[in-house]
Amino acid sequence: MLADKAEDFRTIWLSPDDESVVQIIDQRLLPHEYCIHDLRTWQDGVEAISDMYVRGAPLIGATAAWSLYLASLRADDTQAEIDTAADALLKSRPTAVNLRWAVERVLDRLRSASGAAEVTSLARREAENICDEDIEISRGIGDHGLQLIEAIAAKKNGEPVNVLTHCNAGSLATINWGTATAPIYFAHQKGINVHVWVDETRPRNQGSQLTAWELAANGVPHTLIVDNAGGHLMQHGKVDLVITGTDRTTRCGDVANKIGTYLKALAAHDNEIPFYVALPSTTIDWSCRDGVAEIPIEERDPSEVTDIYGVSNGKTMHVRTTASDTPVSNFAFDVTPARLVTGLITERGVCDASEAGLLKLFPENSDA
Repeated sequence: MLADKAEDFRTIWLSPDDESVVQIIDQRLLPHEYCIHDLRTWQDGVEAISDMYVRGAPLIGATAAWSLYLASLRADDTQAEIDTAADALLKSRPTAVNLRWAVERVLDRLRSASGAAEVTSLARREAENICDEDIEISRGIGDHGLQLIEAIAAKKNGEPVNVLTHCNAGSLATINWGTATAPIYFAHQKGINVHVWVDETRPRNQGSQLTAWELAANGVPHTLIVDNAGGHLMQHGKVDLVITGTDRTTRCGDVANKIGTYLKALAAHDNEIPFYVALPSTTIDWSCRDGVAEIPIEERDPSEVTDIYGVSNGKTMHVRTTASDTPVSNFAFDVTPARLVTGLITERGVCDASEAGLLKLFPENSDA
């Protein structure tokens, strides 16, 4: 997201030259290459989600919605094709609840369709709506989170407000603005002296390769740190607050986010530093109460741990860093219990990380 084009930035869109093609940014190649990738079939959408061309709960959901649109275009038996696509999409990433939410929302919308042309029209409209709504949700999160940064800034007399974040919960994880980064962008635009400590976020380095790239493009002061430096910075008073995103939030306030988030929450708690989680309401799983027991934790390919992607002598490449016979465990997420979360930043406001707190903002889900 470039600062002079912030309002117009999108992470997924329908090709202006061909309405049968959906386009995305291939995030696997950032920050060394900026490459637009074409999705021509729903199978391309499944691959983009599972192989992390796209990532971040809101963008995963939007990609799934657009994939169902693509399924409606190339089907002899439209309903059968869409059902097959939906099943494959639901299996592509198990942790992010937005995926199921988006698929079920589109399928529900299509139940009223009569004929293939209307199916395609409705699928496209719903995918567009999901994207447009996500931008406004991120904007709401940014507005409410900004107030937290402003309150700290008022006490620091011009000194920088130091925010630590983990993984990428920025524009690249949503359609625009991001969740954890939206308050930061809005604070920066307002002239607040804000500085971001960016966890590299092993093993895929979404912090160093995505968050740092975003912040640099928008002129936001930031410093990259190794994942394990956060606690040290907190002990020495160099972190004012932590803001992370989440891929799934229980109705009781537990949050599943990129592996390592739980450790940041523990360090913040020990050092009495506020730990906030920014989330769109679409990531709340109202059917889930106990995050540790109930949220499925994705285990990914060992190569994400053993190999590093980067540039050497002007060429991008993957380099293995371990012995070939080293056993690897690669859990993609962990769960931070609600007791360690200072508050949840949503599009409707900031609330306690609890069932009562969430229902105060979203009372329509009391019977969910």
